[in-house]
Amino acid sequence: MPIKKERSEIEVQGERTVLAALRLPDSRYDKTDPFGELRALAEQAGAVVVGELTQMAERPVAGTYMGSGKVVELGQLCEALDAKTIIFDHDLSPKQIASIEEVTGRKVIDRSELILDIFASRATSHEAKLQVELAQLEYTYPRLKAMWDHLERIVGRGGIGGIGTRGPGEQQLETDRRLAQAKRLDLVRELETIQARKRREVRDRKLDYFTVGFVGYTNAGKSTLFNALTSGGAYADDRVFATLISRTREWDLGGGLSVMLSDTVGFVRDLPTNLIASFRATLEEATHADLLLIVLDVADAAAQMQYDTVQETLEELFKDVAAREAKEGHPWTPPKRILLLNKIDKLKDNREALIWKAKVPDAIGISGKDIAHAGHAELRDRVRAAAQGEIEEVLITVPLSDSKTIHTIENRSEVLEREYDTTQVTLRVRIGKRQVDQLKSAGARMQVAPAPKPKKKK
Repeated sequence: MPIKKERSEIEVQGERTVLAALRLPDSRYDKTDPFGELRALAEQAGAVVVGELTQMAERPVAGTYMGSGKVVELGQLCEALDAKTIIFDHDLSPKQIASIEEVTGRKVIDRSELILDIFASRATSHEAKLQVELAQLEYTYPRLKAMWDHLERIVGRGGIGGIGTRGPGEQQLETDRRLAQAKRLDLVRELETIQARKRREVRDRKLDYFTVGFVGYTNAGKSTLFNALTSGGAYADDRVFATLISRTREWDLGGGLSVMLSDTVGFVRDLPTNLIASFRATLEEATHADLLLIVLDVADAAAQMQYDTVQETLEELFKDVAAREAKEGHPWTPPKRILLLNKIDKLKDNREALIWKAKVPDAIGISGKDIAHAGHAELRDRVRAAAQGEIEEVLITVPLSDSKTIHTIENRSEVLEREYDTTQVTLRVRIGKRQVDQLKSAGARMQVAPAPKPKKKK
Protein backbone atom coordinates (compact mmCIF):
# COMPACT_ATOMS: atom_id res chain seq x y z
CA MET A 1 0.00 0.00 0.00
CA PRO A 2 1.54 3.36 -1.02
CA ILE A 3 2.30 5.78 1.78
CA LYS A 4 -0.05 8.77 1.79
CA LYS A 5 1.71 12.08 1.14
CA GLU A 6 0.74 15.37 2.75
CA ARG A 7 -1.04 17.62 0.27
CA SER A 8 -0.04 21.15 1.21
CA GLU A 9 -0.12 22.74 -2.26
CA ILE A 10 -1.24 22.09 -5.84
CA GLU A 11 1.78 23.44 -7.73
CA VAL A 12 2.36 21.28 -10.83
CA GLN A 13 5.12 23.26 -12.54
CA GLY A 14 7.47 20.75 -14.19
CA GLU A 15 5.80 17.74 -12.56
CA ARG A 16 5.27 14.52 -14.51
CA THR A 17 1.50 14.11 -14.59
CA VAL A 18 -1.11 11.50 -15.51
CA LEU A 19 -4.57 12.64 -16.65
CA ALA A 20 -7.62 10.65 -15.52
CA ALA A 21 -11.30 10.71 -16.42
CA LEU A 22 -14.48 8.79 -15.76
CA ARG A 23 -16.71 9.05 -18.84
CA LEU A 24 -20.42 8.80 -18.09
CA PRO A 25 -23.19 8.36 -20.70
CA ASP A 26 -24.00 12.10 -20.57
CA SER A 27 -20.39 13.34 -20.36
CA ARG A 28 -19.56 16.24 -22.67
CA TYR A 29 -16.07 16.13 -24.17
CA ASP A 30 -14.29 16.04 -27.51
CA LYS A 31 -14.68 12.45 -28.73
CA THR A 32 -11.83 12.88 -31.24
CA ASP A 33 -9.37 13.92 -28.52
CA PRO A 34 -10.93 13.13 -25.11
CA PHE A 35 -8.08 14.63 -23.08
CA GLY A 36 -7.25 17.47 -25.48
CA GLU A 37 -8.67 20.30 -23.37
CA LEU A 38 -7.45 18.93 -20.01
CA ARG A 39 -4.01 18.35 -21.53
CA ALA A 40 -3.90 21.98 -22.72
CA LEU A 41 -4.96 23.19 -19.27
CA ALA A 42 -2.38 21.02 -17.52
CA GLU A 43 0.41 22.13 -19.84
CA GLN A 44 -0.54 25.78 -19.36
CA ALA A 45 -0.19 25.19 -15.60
CA GLY A 46 3.32 23.86 -16.26
CA ALA A 47 2.70 20.13 -15.93
CA VAL A 48 4.44 17.54 -18.11
CA VAL A 49 1.72 15.11 -19.22
CA VAL A 50 3.14 11.60 -19.52
CA GLY A 51 0.03 9.40 -19.46
CA GLU A 52 -3.76 9.18 -19.59
CA LEU A 53 -6.30 6.77 -18.16
CA THR A 54 -10.04 6.54 -18.85
CA GLN A 55 -12.86 4.47 -17.39
CA MET A 56 -16.33 4.19 -18.92
CA ALA A 57 -19.11 3.79 -16.37
CA GLU A 58 -22.80 4.40 -15.76
CA ARG A 59 -22.21 6.36 -12.54
CA PRO A 60 -19.34 7.50 -10.28
CA VAL A 61 -18.26 5.51 -7.23
CA ALA A 62 -19.02 7.49 -4.07
CA GLY A 63 -15.72 6.96 -2.29
CA THR A 64 -13.15 7.12 -5.10
CA TYR A 65 -15.12 8.43 -8.12
CA MET A 66 -13.46 5.77 -10.30
CA GLY A 67 -13.85 2.10 -9.46
CA SER A 68 -11.44 0.82 -6.80
CA GLY A 69 -9.69 -1.49 -9.29
CA LYS A 70 -9.21 1.40 -11.71
CA VAL A 71 -7.71 3.54 -8.95
CA VAL A 72 -5.18 0.78 -8.25
CA GLU A 73 -4.42 0.67 -11.98
CA LEU A 74 -4.00 4.44 -11.91
CA GLY A 75 -1.42 4.15 -9.14
CA GLN A 76 0.44 1.45 -11.07
CA LEU A 77 0.50 3.63 -14.19
CA CYS A 78 1.97 6.52 -12.18
CA GLU A 79 4.61 4.18 -10.78
CA ALA A 80 5.55 2.91 -14.23
CA LEU A 81 5.74 6.44 -15.70
CA ASP A 82 7.35 8.01 -12.61
CA ALA A 83 4.44 10.49 -12.40
CA LYS A 84 4.09 12.55 -9.24
CA THR A 85 0.69 14.10 -9.92
CA ILE A 86 -2.76 12.99 -11.12
CA ILE A 87 -5.19 15.51 -12.62
CA PHE A 88 -8.86 14.51 -12.94
CA ASP A 89 -11.16 15.94 -15.61
CA HIS A 90 -13.91 16.39 -12.99
CA ASP A 91 -14.62 18.04 -9.67
CA LEU A 92 -13.89 15.70 -6.78
CA SER A 93 -14.94 15.88 -3.14
CA PRO A 94 -12.22 16.23 -0.50
CA LYS A 95 -12.87 12.68 0.66
CA GLN A 96 -12.53 11.34 -2.88
CA ILE A 97 -9.23 13.19 -3.32
CA ALA A 98 -7.97 11.85 0.02
CA SER A 99 -9.03 8.28 -0.84
CA ILE A 100 -7.37 8.33 -4.28
CA GLU A 101 -4.20 9.81 -2.80
CA GLU A 102 -4.20 7.09 -0.14
CA VAL A 103 -4.26 4.36 -2.79
CA THR A 104 -1.96 5.90 -5.40
CA GLY A 105 0.49 7.76 -3.16
CA ARG A 106 0.32 10.68 -5.60
CA LYS A 107 -0.98 14.23 -5.37
CA VAL A 108 -4.46 14.46 -6.87
CA ILE A 109 -5.86 17.67 -8.38
CA ASP A 110 -9.37 18.12 -9.76
CA ARG A 111 -10.47 20.23 -12.72
CA SER A 112 -11.62 23.24 -10.71
CA GLU A 113 -8.38 23.44 -8.75
CA LEU A 114 -6.41 23.34 -11.99
CA ILE A 115 -8.44 26.13 -13.61
CA LEU A 116 -8.26 28.27 -10.48
CA ASP A 117 -4.49 27.80 -10.38
CA ILE A 118 -4.18 28.94 -14.01
CA PHE A 119 -6.37 31.98 -13.38
CA ALA A 120 -4.28 32.85 -10.32
CA SER A 121 -1.08 32.75 -12.37
CA ARG A 122 -2.58 34.96 -15.13
CA ALA A 123 -4.34 37.59 -13.02
CA THR A 124 -2.62 40.96 -13.37
CA SER A 125 -5.17 43.67 -12.52
CA HIS A 126 -6.25 44.36 -8.94
CA GLU A 127 -9.81 43.34 -9.76
CA ALA A 128 -8.77 40.07 -11.41
CA LYS A 129 -6.58 39.18 -8.42
CA LEU A 130 -9.46 39.87 -6.04
CA GLN A 131 -11.80 37.74 -8.14
CA VAL A 132 -9.38 34.82 -8.23
CA GLU A 133 -8.71 35.06 -4.50
CA LEU A 134 -12.45 35.02 -3.77
CA ALA A 135 -13.02 32.07 -6.10
CA GLN A 136 -10.19 30.11 -4.46
CA LEU A 137 -11.52 30.91 -1.00
CA GLU A 138 -15.05 29.85 -1.92
CA TYR A 139 -13.65 26.61 -3.34
CA THR A 140 -11.51 25.96 -0.26
CA TYR A 141 -13.90 26.97 2.53
CA PRO A 142 -16.26 23.95 2.36
CA ARG A 143 -13.17 21.70 2.25
CA LEU A 144 -11.43 23.05 5.34
CA LYS A 145 -12.47 20.15 7.54
CA ALA A 146 -11.24 17.56 5.06
CA MET A 147 -7.98 19.45 4.63
CA TRP A 148 -7.47 19.15 8.36
CA ASP A 149 -7.08 15.39 7.97
CA HIS A 150 -4.36 15.36 10.62
CA LEU A 151 -7.09 16.10 13.20
CA GLU A 152 -8.46 12.63 12.55
CA ARG A 153 -5.11 11.11 13.44
CA ILE A 154 -4.99 13.21 16.63
CA VAL A 155 -8.58 12.79 17.75
CA GLY A 156 -9.49 9.42 16.28
CA ARG A 157 -12.39 8.42 14.08
CA GLY A 158 -14.83 8.24 16.98
CA GLY A 159 -14.00 11.73 18.15
CA ILE A 160 -12.40 10.42 21.38
CA GLY A 161 -8.72 11.10 21.82
CA GLY A 162 -6.14 11.75 24.50
CA ILE A 163 -6.55 14.41 27.10
CA GLY A 164 -6.51 17.87 25.57
CA THR A 165 -6.39 16.74 21.95
CA ARG A 166 -10.01 17.42 21.01
CA GLY A 167 -10.24 21.04 22.16
CA PRO A 168 -7.15 22.61 20.53
CA GLY A 169 -7.69 20.82 17.23
CA GLU A 170 -11.30 21.84 16.92
CA GLN A 171 -10.48 25.34 18.11
CA GLN A 172 -7.89 25.69 15.35
CA LEU A 173 -10.37 24.46 12.72
CA GLU A 174 -12.98 26.95 13.92
CA THR A 175 -10.35 29.71 13.92
CA ASP A 176 -9.45 28.86 10.33
CA ARG A 177 -13.11 28.92 9.37
CA ARG A 178 -13.72 32.29 11.03
CA LEU A 179 -10.64 33.78 9.38
CA ALA A 180 -11.67 32.41 5.99
CA GLN A 181 -15.22 33.73 6.38
CA ALA A 182 -14.00 37.17 7.46
CA LYS A 183 -11.60 37.32 4.53
CA ARG A 184 -14.37 36.27 2.16
CA LEU A 185 -16.67 39.06 3.40
CA ASP A 186 -13.87 41.62 2.95
CA LEU A 187 -13.27 40.42 -0.62
CA VAL A 188 -17.00 40.43 -1.43
CA ARG A 189 -17.39 44.00 -0.15
CA GLU A 190 -14.38 45.27 -2.10
CA LEU A 191 -15.49 43.52 -5.28
CA GLU A 192 -19.06 44.78 -4.93
CA THR A 193 -17.74 48.34 -4.82
CA ILE A 194 -15.63 47.78 -7.95
CA GLN A 195 -18.44 45.97 -9.77
CA ALA A 196 -21.05 48.62 -8.95
CA ARG A 197 -18.74 51.28 -10.38
CA LYS A 198 -18.13 49.14 -13.45
CA ARG A 199 -21.86 48.65 -14.04
CA ARG A 200 -22.34 52.43 -13.93
CA GLU A 201 -19.51 52.90 -16.42
CA VAL A 202 -21.04 50.33 -18.78
CA ARG A 203 -24.49 51.96 -18.59
CA ASP A 204 -23.00 55.41 -19.17
CA ARG A 205 -21.01 54.17 -22.16
CA LYS A 206 -24.17 52.76 -23.72
CA LEU A 207 -25.72 56.24 -23.66
CA ASP A 208 -22.94 57.59 -25.85
CA TYR A 209 -21.99 54.59 -27.98
CA PHE A 210 -23.35 51.47 -29.59
CA THR A 211 -21.52 48.70 -27.71
CA VAL A 212 -20.32 45.38 -29.14
CA GLY A 213 -18.86 42.50 -27.14
CA PHE A 214 -16.73 39.54 -28.14
CA VAL A 215 -17.51 36.26 -26.38
CA GLY A 216 -16.41 32.73 -27.11
CA TYR A 217 -14.55 29.68 -25.96
CA THR A 218 -11.04 30.17 -24.65
CA ASN A 219 -8.43 30.26 -27.43
CA ALA A 220 -11.07 30.82 -30.14
CA GLY A 221 -9.15 33.82 -31.48
CA LYS A 222 -11.11 36.68 -29.88
CA SER A 223 -8.09 38.79 -28.96
CA THR A 224 -6.45 38.37 -32.37
CA LEU A 225 -9.66 39.51 -34.07
CA PHE A 226 -10.05 42.33 -31.52
CA ASN A 227 -6.56 43.62 -32.34
CA ALA A 228 -7.28 43.40 -36.09
CA LEU A 229 -10.44 45.52 -35.78
CA THR A 230 -9.27 48.13 -33.28
CA SER A 231 -6.11 49.85 -32.12
CA GLY A 232 -5.63 46.64 -30.19
CA GLY A 233 -3.69 46.25 -27.01
CA ALA A 234 -5.27 42.91 -26.14
CA TYR A 235 -2.81 40.16 -25.30
CA ALA A 236 -3.19 37.44 -27.93
CA ASP A 237 -1.54 34.03 -27.64
CA ASP A 238 -2.25 30.48 -28.76
CA ARG A 239 -3.10 29.21 -25.29
CA VAL A 240 -6.09 28.90 -22.99
CA PHE A 241 -7.18 31.87 -20.86
CA ALA A 242 -4.76 34.30 -22.55
CA THR A 243 -7.25 37.09 -21.69
CA LEU A 244 -8.47 37.45 -18.10
CA ILE A 245 -9.54 41.10 -18.11
CA SER A 246 -11.92 42.82 -20.49
CA ARG A 247 -10.57 45.54 -22.78
CA THR A 248 -12.70 48.10 -24.61
CA ARG A 249 -11.55 50.05 -27.65
CA GLU A 250 -13.18 52.22 -30.31
CA TRP A 251 -13.90 50.38 -33.56
CA ASP A 252 -14.13 52.68 -36.59
CA LEU A 253 -16.71 51.29 -39.02
CA GLY A 254 -16.13 54.04 -41.57
CA GLY A 255 -18.44 56.83 -42.70
CA GLY A 256 -17.97 58.65 -39.41
CA LEU A 257 -19.53 55.80 -37.41
CA SER A 258 -17.69 54.20 -34.49
CA VAL A 259 -18.74 51.64 -31.88
CA MET A 260 -17.12 50.46 -28.66
CA LEU A 261 -15.80 46.88 -28.90
CA SER A 262 -14.96 44.79 -25.81
CA ASP A 263 -12.81 41.68 -25.55
CA THR A 264 -13.72 39.35 -22.66
CA VAL A 265 -12.43 36.30 -20.84
CA GLY A 266 -12.99 33.02 -22.67
CA PHE A 267 -15.43 30.36 -21.55
CA VAL A 268 -14.50 26.73 -20.95
CA ARG A 269 -16.42 23.52 -20.36
CA ASP A 270 -17.29 22.96 -16.69
CA LEU A 271 -15.92 26.31 -15.57
CA PRO A 272 -16.03 26.33 -11.74
CA THR A 273 -19.32 27.84 -10.57
CA ASN A 274 -17.67 30.16 -8.06
CA LEU A 275 -15.31 31.37 -10.78
CA ILE A 276 -18.24 32.30 -13.03
CA ALA A 277 -19.79 34.18 -10.10
CA SER A 278 -16.55 35.98 -9.25
CA PHE A 279 -15.87 36.98 -12.84
CA ARG A 280 -19.38 38.26 -13.51
CA ALA A 281 -18.14 41.84 -13.54
CA THR A 282 -15.52 40.93 -16.14
CA LEU A 283 -18.35 39.62 -18.31
CA GLU A 284 -20.50 42.71 -17.61
CA GLU A 285 -19.31 44.14 -20.92
CA ALA A 286 -20.88 41.17 -22.68
CA THR A 287 -24.18 41.04 -20.80
CA HIS A 288 -24.84 44.76 -21.35
CA ALA A 289 -23.62 45.02 -24.95
CA ASP A 290 -26.05 46.07 -27.67
CA LEU A 291 -24.65 43.30 -29.85
CA LEU A 292 -22.67 40.13 -29.08
CA LEU A 293 -20.22 38.57 -31.51
CA ILE A 294 -19.71 34.91 -30.67
CA VAL A 295 -16.25 33.91 -31.92
CA LEU A 296 -16.01 30.20 -32.74
CA ASP A 297 -12.88 28.36 -33.86
CA VAL A 298 -14.65 26.53 -36.66
CA ALA A 299 -11.48 24.57 -37.48
CA ASP A 300 -11.43 22.94 -34.04
CA ALA A 301 -12.74 19.37 -33.96
CA ALA A 302 -14.66 20.23 -30.77
CA ALA A 303 -16.35 23.32 -32.28
CA GLN A 304 -19.89 22.07 -31.63
CA MET A 305 -19.19 21.34 -27.98
CA GLN A 306 -17.54 24.74 -27.58
CA TYR A 307 -20.47 26.53 -29.25
CA ASP A 308 -22.97 24.73 -26.98
CA THR A 309 -20.90 25.63 -23.90
CA VAL A 310 -20.81 29.32 -24.83
CA GLN A 311 -24.56 29.45 -25.51
CA GLU A 312 -25.42 27.68 -22.25
CA THR A 313 -23.05 29.86 -20.21
CA LEU A 314 -24.55 33.01 -21.76
CA GLU A 315 -28.07 31.88 -20.93
CA GLU A 316 -27.05 31.32 -17.29
CA LEU A 317 -25.43 34.75 -17.13
CA PHE A 318 -28.44 36.42 -18.75
CA LYS A 319 -30.80 34.88 -16.18
CA ASP A 320 -28.70 36.23 -13.32
CA VAL A 321 -28.34 39.67 -14.90
CA ALA A 322 -32.07 39.91 -15.67
CA ALA A 323 -32.93 39.14 -12.05
CA ARG A 324 -30.43 41.64 -10.66
CA GLU A 325 -31.36 44.44 -13.08
CA ALA A 326 -35.06 43.94 -12.36
CA LYS A 327 -34.33 44.17 -8.62
CA GLU A 328 -32.37 47.42 -9.16
CA GLY A 329 -35.09 48.84 -11.43
CA HIS A 330 -33.04 48.96 -14.63
CA PRO A 331 -34.70 47.82 -17.88
CA TRP A 332 -32.63 45.15 -19.61
CA THR A 333 -33.04 42.88 -22.62
CA PRO A 334 -30.53 40.24 -23.80
CA PRO A 335 -28.29 41.49 -26.62
CA LYS A 336 -28.63 40.18 -30.15
CA ARG A 337 -25.95 37.71 -31.24
CA ILE A 338 -23.98 37.09 -34.43
CA LEU A 339 -21.89 33.93 -34.82
CA LEU A 340 -18.42 34.42 -36.32
CA LEU A 341 -16.94 31.26 -37.88
CA ASN A 342 -13.35 32.22 -37.13
CA LYS A 343 -10.24 30.56 -38.62
CA ILE A 344 -12.35 29.51 -41.60
CA ASP A 345 -9.21 29.72 -43.74
CA LYS A 346 -7.82 26.73 -41.82
CA LEU A 347 -10.56 24.37 -43.03
CA LYS A 348 -9.38 21.76 -45.52
CA ASP A 349 -12.55 22.19 -47.57
CA ASN A 350 -15.79 24.17 -47.49
CA ARG A 351 -18.07 21.40 -46.24
CA GLU A 352 -17.69 22.26 -42.54
CA ALA A 353 -18.49 25.90 -43.25
CA LEU A 354 -21.61 24.90 -45.18
CA ILE A 355 -22.74 22.66 -42.30
CA TRP A 356 -22.43 25.58 -39.88
CA LYS A 357 -24.21 27.90 -42.32
CA ALA A 358 -27.07 25.42 -42.42
CA LYS A 359 -27.22 25.37 -38.59
CA VAL A 360 -26.85 29.15 -38.17
CA PRO A 361 -27.83 30.80 -41.48
CA ASP A 362 -26.72 34.32 -40.53
CA ALA A 363 -23.24 33.20 -39.36
CA ILE A 364 -20.25 35.01 -40.89
CA GLY A 365 -17.11 33.18 -41.99
CA ILE A 366 -14.01 35.18 -41.07
CA SER A 367 -10.26 35.01 -40.56
CA GLY A 368 -8.97 36.93 -37.56
CA LYS A 369 -5.45 37.15 -38.91
CA ASP A 370 -6.41 38.14 -42.48
CA ILE A 371 -7.96 41.61 -42.40
CA ALA A 372 -8.52 41.40 -46.18
CA HIS A 373 -10.80 38.37 -45.80
CA ALA A 374 -14.28 38.99 -47.21
CA GLY A 375 -15.83 38.24 -43.85
CA HIS A 376 -14.45 41.48 -42.41
CA ALA A 377 -16.45 43.62 -44.86
CA GLU A 378 -19.63 41.62 -44.17
CA LEU A 379 -19.06 41.94 -40.42
CA ARG A 380 -18.61 45.73 -40.64
CA ASP A 381 -21.78 46.06 -42.74
CA ARG A 382 -23.81 43.97 -40.27
CA VAL A 383 -22.52 45.86 -37.23
CA ARG A 384 -23.02 49.21 -38.98
CA ALA A 385 -26.63 48.33 -39.78
CA ALA A 386 -27.24 47.29 -36.17
CA ALA A 387 -25.55 50.43 -34.82
CA GLN A 388 -27.51 52.78 -37.07
CA GLY A 389 -30.87 51.18 -36.57
CA GLU A 390 -33.70 51.78 -39.00
CA ILE A 391 -32.76 54.52 -41.49
CA GLU A 392 -35.22 57.41 -41.54
CA GLU A 393 -35.42 60.77 -43.25
CA VAL A 394 -35.87 63.58 -40.76
CA LEU A 395 -35.40 67.31 -40.24
CA ILE A 396 -32.93 68.14 -37.47
CA THR A 397 -32.72 71.72 -36.25
CA VAL A 398 -29.58 72.63 -34.29
CA PRO A 399 -28.39 76.00 -32.86
CA LEU A 400 -25.35 77.28 -34.78
CA SER A 401 -23.57 77.57 -31.45
CA ASP A 402 -23.68 73.76 -31.04
CA SER A 403 -20.97 73.09 -33.58
CA LYS A 404 -20.15 69.69 -32.07
CA THR A 405 -23.64 68.30 -32.80
CA ILE A 406 -23.64 69.78 -36.30
CA HIS A 407 -20.25 68.22 -37.00
CA THR A 408 -21.42 64.83 -35.70
CA ILE A 409 -24.56 64.85 -37.86
CA GLU A 410 -22.58 65.91 -40.92
CA ASN A 411 -20.17 63.00 -40.41
CA ARG A 412 -22.62 60.30 -39.38
CA SER A 413 -25.51 60.81 -41.76
CA GLU A 414 -26.38 61.54 -45.35
CA VAL A 415 -27.21 65.25 -45.50
CA LEU A 416 -29.74 65.98 -48.27
CA GLU A 417 -30.45 69.69 -47.65
CA ARG A 418 -29.27 72.54 -45.41
CA GLU A 419 -31.27 75.64 -44.48
CA TYR A 420 -29.65 78.35 -42.39
CA ASP A 421 -31.02 81.37 -40.55
CA THR A 422 -29.29 83.74 -38.15
CA THR A 423 -29.30 81.42 -35.11
CA GLN A 424 -29.76 77.84 -36.32
CA VAL A 425 -29.47 75.35 -39.15
CA THR A 426 -32.07 72.81 -40.27
CA LEU A 427 -30.64 69.69 -41.86
CA ARG A 428 -32.68 67.27 -43.93
CA VAL A 429 -30.85 63.99 -43.36
CA ARG A 430 -31.06 60.24 -43.77
CA ILE A 431 -29.88 58.85 -40.44
CA GLY A 432 -30.27 55.76 -38.28
CA LYS A 433 -32.91 55.97 -35.56
CA ARG A 434 -30.44 54.64 -33.00
CA GLN A 435 -27.97 57.39 -33.89
CA VAL A 436 -30.62 60.05 -33.27
CA ASP A 437 -31.36 58.47 -29.87
CA GLN A 438 -27.66 58.49 -29.01
CA LEU A 439 -27.33 62.16 -29.91
CA LYS A 440 -30.29 63.00 -27.70
CA SER A 441 -28.97 60.94 -24.77
CA ALA A 442 -25.60 62.68 -25.12
CA GLY A 443 -27.34 66.02 -24.50
CA ALA A 444 -27.35 67.40 -28.06
CA ARG A 445 -29.42 70.60 -28.35
CA MET A 446 -31.59 69.74 -31.32
CA GLN A 447 -35.15 69.33 -32.48
CA VAL A 448 -36.14 66.38 -34.65
CA ALA A 449 -39.21 66.24 -36.88
CA PRO A 450 -40.34 63.88 -39.67
CA ALA A 451 -39.23 65.17 -43.05
CA PRO A 452 -42.19 66.13 -45.26
CA LYS A 453 -42.48 64.11 -48.41
CA PRO A 454 -41.25 66.01 -51.47
CA LYS A 455 -44.04 67.47 -53.57
CA LYS A 456 -44.73 65.65 -56.80
CA LYS A 457 -43.97 67.62 -59.88
CA LYS A 458 -46.96 68.40 -62.06
